[in-house]
Amino acid sequence: MSETEDEMDASKAPLIEHLTELRTRLIHSLIGLGVTMVICFIFAKQIFDILTGPLHNALVDRGMEPRLIYTALQEKFFTDLRIAMFGGVFLAFPIIAMQVWKFVAPGLYKNEQNAFWPFLVATPLLFILGSCLVYFFVAPMAFGFFLDYGTTTGIDDGVATSTEFLGKVREYLDIMMTFLLAFGICFQLPVLLTLMGRAGLVSGDGLARTRKYAVVAIAAAAAILTPPDPLSQLGLAIPVYALYEISIFLVRMSERKRARQEAEEEDEDDDEPEAEAEDDEAHAEAESKS
Repeated sequence: MSETEDEMDASKAPLIEHLTELRTRLIHSLIGLGVTMVICFIFAKQIFDILTGPLHNALVDRGMEPRLIYTALQEKFFTDLRIAMFGGVFLAFPIIAMQVWKFVAPGLYKNEQNAFWPFLVATPLLFILGSCLVYFFVAPMAFGFFLDYGTTTGIDDGVATSTEFLGKVREYLDIMMTFLLAFGICFQLPVLLTLMGRAGLVSGDGLARTRKYAVVAIAAAAAILTPPDPLSQLGLAIPVYALYEISIFLVRMSERKRARQEAEEEDEDDDEPEAEAEDDEAHAEAESKS
């Protein structure tokens, strides 16, 4: 009975240590997120100017007044809070990722740690790449298309009529943040598929065989995540499909590397009996000479 109690106490100790470590990492992550949110709230106006840059340029290019309105008394305050949350999560990602790494790394072997590092670095870089594609290419084209389509002038029954854009702050931020998140998340496809390939959940040949289904899924995701104009949908679908092809290449590279490692391990296992046999023969010859 005492041995069983000792085993239970021994198993509780590592569990408590892991929970304590997890709590510490969560606290550090929340502190980092809180600090970055406060910083982003202080500079909310500057961040707002950056987010509205594509729309501002599209309006100026068409000779329109670059302004947005808010219709609720509290809307500007809550808009700044949303900007603070959005920017805080973005800026705090390296801190959160580092805390996750410090929690997970002690349980990994050295080779596993070395294999995990590239994915940890690639994740924010791909997110930034997707966001830059939206900001400098897709969003300006989409906003220009909608402005040209919605702005009209003419004469109806001798009366001059016109329609013009009068955007709301909240609605514009909804579109822009959806754009940034959709592209940033979709650009994580190579990381996700390569990790699944390393885990043996997918294979390069399997991904190649399901290419036609992937095209349909990518087109559907682009239709859901972007506004209903062909420029935005193609702007997301084409890069994501290119990333899918890159993922196939990366998974196949990982498979070839794993196959080489397994072959080297098998060769080492085959060499061990031969080395032991040679040692036994040498030992026997030494004894016979003596």
